Amino acid sequence: MKTPEPNACLDRLYRETGLTLRQFAQDVNRIGTERGTPLKYREPSVHQWLQGHMPREAVRPLILEALARRLHRPVTPSEAGFPSSPDQLKQPPSTVAGLMHLGREDMDPSRRAVLGTGLFSVARTIPGWPDVVGRMKAIKTDPQRRVGQSDVQAVSAMTERLSDLDDEFGGRYARPMAAAFLVNTVAPCLKASASSETRQSMMSAAAFLCYVTGWMAVDEGAHGRAQEYYVKSLELAGASGDHMTYCHVLRGMSVQAANLGHGTPAARLANAAAQASPESSPRMRAFLAGQQAHAYALAGEPTNAWKSLREAERAVNQAESQLGTFGGFSSATLAYCTAEVRYALGDAKGSVESLKDHFRLRDSTDMQRSKLIFGSLLAERQLEIGHLEAACATWNAVLDDYPVIHSGRMDEKVAKIPSLLSSYRSNPIARQALERSRGLLKSSHRS
Repeated sequence: MKTPEPNACLDRLYRETGLTLRQFAQDVNRIGTERGTPLKYREPSVHQWLQGHMPREAVRPLILEALARRLHRPVTPSEAGFPSSPDQLKQPPSTVAGLMHLGREDMDPSRRAVLGTGLFSVARTIPGWPDVVGRMKAIKTDPQRRVGQSDVQAVSAMTERLSDLDDEFGGRYARPMAAAFLVNTVAPCLKASASSETRQSMMSAAAFLCYVTGWMAVDEGAHGRAQEYYVKSLELAGASGDHMTYCHVLRGMSVQAANLGHGTPAARLANAAAQASPESSPRMRAFLAGQQAHAYALAGEPTNAWKSLREAERAVNQAESQLGTFGGFSSATLAYCTAEVRYALGDAKGSVESLKDHFRLRDSTDMQRSKLIFGSLLAERQLEIGHLEAACATWNAVLDDYPVIHSGRMDEKVAKIPSLLSSYRSNPIARQALERSRGLLKSSHRS
């Protein structure tokens, strides 16, 4: 057997990361676990790759992602000395065909567990506004069907209902319904005959539905799938000239990256959202600057983080001093952003105080799911600073409402409680909270 030539391309990238062989193997294993395929690579495997032994095809994307996360830039197969995969050589499907494929897979209950293991990639190509504007002008229409503004209004109303269900019951509950609506109703509407104005409005409505469906996938823990919906939303937003939805999606992608701990990509996406925003109202400035602050803090840029947070605070104060303003970013949201910035910069105690401010400022319009997720964060951080009984009280309040939420993120939060409290079992309050969380996970078959 011919001895392979060393992979100089991969070796160059590996040296650029500054990692040891062991650290690189651990990065690949960690990403495999994220994808739902745990791996056990060690130093000899990495050494073999560098010496020219080709990794298995299923592992190559994980190696590229590990490199991209360390180098903060995309890494292509050819750049790493790997052959292009068959999928990369295929012509990408049209936006509508891709949308129907996504939705059909999500509608199939037997496939959902597999789809949820898709890989979140920090190196995923995000189409810029000039790349997506007018992309669907040449779409072939169905002369047998025609849609009007009433159809657009129906799609928008249904999206609002689905979003409400997601807020109240969680992404696992709502996403199959959103996917079915995309496939059976919205995709055919995108191919129907319509006036130019109606066509643009329908694509805009479809873009926002894709964004909401991607948000549901994030909540379910299907992060790779969420990215696919987000990219389709960007394409539809550009095709319809809907700059506002395009901006919202970029911010949503930044939130996803930040919640997964990827600070530099989160900051890049948050900045892109701010640059793309067609509106400079106080509420929108706060909406964008608050996310920039969190992303900068995670990226280790405290000066920019505090600067963005002050900008968000000024904008919220300006918005709330005006009559008739509306929007989703409020003083309560600002307090949450402040808590995340403080925690990312190492101030757990300050983060607890800001989360308490958040709950004091919440009102009846705030989402049930965010109440439970933020409550879980508060309990974890109360425990971290040594407030055991306060943490258990907060967790018990969360567990009161947990059974009605079908959320992957909440399942993860509740599943952490036993391990966090295991060293406090001698305390009856801690033991009760630990056993209660285990019982709820077991009874709901979520463990």
